Amino acid sequence: MAKEKKVQSEGVKLDMTPMIDVVFQLIIFFVVTLKQEDVLSKLDAMAPAPDPNAKPEEQENLTLITIDIYNPAKNAGEGFLFNKRAVTLKQLDDEIKRAARNNKNSSVLLRCTKDSPHSVLIKALDVCAKHGMTKLAIFSI
Repeated sequence: MAKEKKVQSEGVKLDMTPMIDVVFQLIIFFVVTLKQEDVLSKLDAMAPAPDPNAKPEEQENLTLITIDIYNPAKNAGEGFLFNKRAVTLKQLDDEIKRAARNNKNSSVLLRCTKDSPHSVLIKALDVCAKHGMTKLAIFSI
């Protein structure tokens, strides 16, 4: 009797490389086409409720200081708007000093244009730090 040879056949292999490539391409596509406005409009970023234990005079004294940062090469001035008024660095320093004297807990909103140089923003941040203003918010418009 002759012995039967069993031929071992390998199972069918599925090559995962193309599938992984497609997944990475899809991820890249969605990341590139995602707009920041879409993400920000879907976030539930509600401001916290005021502190019920705070004294009323403390809540009334809180003010919002707006500093707009722009490119001084395109517009006249040094690149600062303090509460929508063009100011120099010295004037900005005086205004922040006056605001810090009234209340150091005031919020400072720094709005930067897309083409504003980082050095102008750093100057404004230095002025805020110099006078102890710590509640800062920075975003680009």
